[in-house]
Amino acid sequence: MPRSSRPTPDRLESLAKMDDLERFCRRLPKAELHLHIEGALEPELMFELARRNDVELPFRSVDEVRSAYDFTDLQSFLDIYYRAAAVLRTETDFFDLMKAYLGRADAEGVRRAEIFFDPQTHTGRGIEFGTFMRAFRRAIEEGREQYGVSVDLILCVLRHLSPEEAVTTLGQAMPYRDWFMGVGLDSSEVGNPPERFEEVFRIARSEGLRVVAHAGEEGPPSYVWGALDVLGAERIDHGVRAAEDESLIDRLLADRVPLTMCPLSNVKLRVIGRLEDHPVGRLLRKGLLVSINSDDPAYFGGYVAENYTATARALDLSREELVTIARNSFEAAFLSEQERLTFLQELEDFRVNRDRARRGAD
Repeated sequence: MPRSSRPTPDRLESLAKMDDLERFCRRLPKAELHLHIEGALEPELMFELARRNDVELPFRSVDEVRSAYDFTDLQSFLDIYYRAAAVLRTETDFFDLMKAYLGRADAEGVRRAEIFFDPQTHTGRGIEFGTFMRAFRRAIEEGREQYGVSVDLILCVLRHLSPEEAVTTLGQAMPYRDWFMGVGLDSSEVGNPPERFEEVFRIARSEGLRVVAHAGEEGPPSYVWGALDVLGAERIDHGVRAAEDESLIDRLLADRVPLTMCPLSNVKLRVIGRLEDHPVGRLLRKGLLVSINSDDPAYFGGYVAENYTATARALDLSREELVTIARNSFEAAFLSEQERLTFLQELEDFRVNRDRARRGAD
C-alpha cells in the first residue's frame, strides 16, 4: 500500500505549536524601533513606482528582484537599496511607501513605530526636502486614524558621506523640526567610525533631538563605545558585536542602554552565520534591554513578527521571554511616561488573557 500522507499525531501537535507561535508573535503588542522606511519598499511597489515615474530598473520582474537579494555583506545590500530608492520621486510615492508599512505594522501587533528615514538618499537625487516630509507626515496622520499606531520619525545621516554633509542635512531638516524627533547614523559602517560625526550629533542634542546610532553591526565593539561616549547615543542600533566585549556588556547593562537588534537582517547580511548563533538570547538572559526589529524587511525576508517567530524557534525563546522583549521595546521607546504605561498595560493584559485562555484549554 502507498504510504499515507496524513500527518502523524506528533506532527499535528508540532504544526499546532508552530501555528500558535506565529499567532502569538503576530498578536503580541510591541514597538518597532529599528525600521528604515526605504527598506520597506516591496518589489511590487518598486515596479509600480518605476512605471509611474518612467524609471528604468535593472530588473525585469519581481522574481528577478527577489533573486538579487543574495547579499554577501552590508555594502552589497546598500548598492541595491540606494538604486531601488531612485523610483521614489513624488509626494504620492513617499506617501504610498509609508502607508504600506503602517498597514503591515498594524497587522503584526506594532503599537509604536520609531521609523528611520534617509534624507540624503533623496536630496542627493534632487528631491526637495519637503516632498518626503509632507508625504510622511500625511501618511502618519492617516495611519494613526486608521490603525491607531503611534509613530515618530528619526532622521538618519549617511556615514559614508562627509560629516559636513551631515550638518548641512540637519540644517535643511530644521524647518520640519516638529515632524521628526531624533537623529541617527546609518549606512556603511566599516571605516566610518561614529567619532567622525561628533559635530552633527552635538547640534542635534542642542536642539533637543533624541540621538541613536547604528554601531557594532559589522564594525567592532569600539564603535559602540564611540557612539555612547562621543555621540551621546541613547540607543544602539544593532550592537551585535557588543557581545564580544564583556566590559561593554557591563556598561550597557549598568546604564540600561537599549540594543535594537535585527536577527533576520544580521543573517541575511552575513553578520551572523546562523540564526541559532545570534547573541540576542544570551544578552536578553543577561538582563540587557534588547528588542527585536526588522531593519529593512522588504530585503531581508521578514517583518517584525517574522523576526520574533524565527528567532524564537532558532534560540528556543519562551513565550515569557518574548513578552520581555516586547516589554523592552516599550521601555526603550521615546515615549511620554503616560504613553509608555498605556502600552505596557496593554502588553500585560495580553499576557494575562493568554495565560487565562491556556489554563481554560487545559
